[in-house]
Amino acid sequence: MTGSLDAERHAAQFAFAASGADLVVGSTDRLPWSAAELATLDLGDAAVLQRLDSGLTARVYRLTDGTRHWTLKRARPQALVHNNDGQTSFLNEVQRRADLQALKRQPGGEQRWAAIVDTEFAAYRQGVILSPWIEGQPVQHWDERRLVQLFEVVCALWTEGLFEWDLCSGNILDDGRQLRLFDFGYMYRFDPLRQFNSAGNGSDQPMFHPAERFETRHHAAHLLTLAEEAGEAAALQAFRLEKAVATEAYRQMRSTIAPRGAAQHVIDWLDSLVRRWHTALQGSAEALYRSELWRSHVLDLHDDLSGRSCTPMTLRRVDWLLDSLVHHHDALRAGGAFFGGDDWRGRDQLLSHYRAQRQLAATLQTVRETTDTTA
Repeated sequence: MTGSLDAERHAAQFAFAASGADLVVGSTDRLPWSAAELATLDLGDAAVLQRLDSGLTARVYRLTDGTRHWTLKRARPQALVHNNDGQTSFLNEVQRRADLQALKRQPGGEQRWAAIVDTEFAAYRQGVILSPWIEGQPVQHWDERRLVQLFEVVCALWTEGLFEWDLCSGNILDDGRQLRLFDFGYMYRFDPLRQFNSAGNGSDQPMFHPAERFETRHHAAHLLTLAEEAGEAAALQAFRLEKAVATEAYRQMRSTIAPRGAAQHVIDWLDSLVRRWHTALQGSAEALYRSELWRSHVLDLHDDLSGRSCTPMTLRRVDWLLDSLVHHHDALRAGGAFFGGDDWRGRDQLLSHYRAQRQLAATLQTVRETTDTTA
């Protein structure tokens, strides 16, 4: 395969959007609202308890039918992420909701996919997705239970050919017993027996995988804050725990796909990741910590800049990169941390490059609406 999976997906999704065809998951038979009513409910209606406007693709409403609470996601007229992935994310989410409900219908599926929110109803043309309300909060502390639950589900999704790119803090909730994933606008299909992920042609960008996505979209920022508040030793300890859990989850990924006939290059890729992490954990893991955080901060910076969706955290990430270049440049280079053109830039060129990136990120701070309006 030589084509871009992203380009093929975008072409298919834009063609579907232009076709007038609809995609519906579930039904409204057990609901007091029709699809048309779900598309127009807003503050002031008796059913609407709360509106959350912080989403870049959809507005979120908390509804009540008098008995239970529901989460209504309604597509924005124009997504606030200004690239092809952002423009197709709502359609993509409805497509993935269909896939995920199919997994839940398999024998043992409800238990296996307990971390995945149910979909009661979704309709692409109406721009609505309705799910049970999750009584949970964003994770503030990543202990072993939370990490195990997260890696269990994202690695199981990987073995089913579903790659979740956006494991950011706002897309993971914890009710004290179970982590929940509920946003799938950036989950894409790929072939886990032949491919690493849904980037490029599927097997030419091995950098991207479930642990990397968690680290890039969330955990690196979490560790940055932890280092600022409790010191770098605490951040390194938290990193070691995450890598230990990821190592076991990746061994399970391998044991799942190998009997299914996975290609040797996929097996070798997983083995190399597990071997690298295991070796680092036998020592201090500091070199791995700096290398992985460099990768994650650079990738997330690129995502924010390309999507024109920069935040104050984007600026903090760039500041970490600049500080690392000042204090740890030689160790980063020795550890092979630099990539994507950075590997041929000298220290001064890198400093100049990321200072310019910081200036650009400062001009692209996303303007958000009020995030929480209660009826």
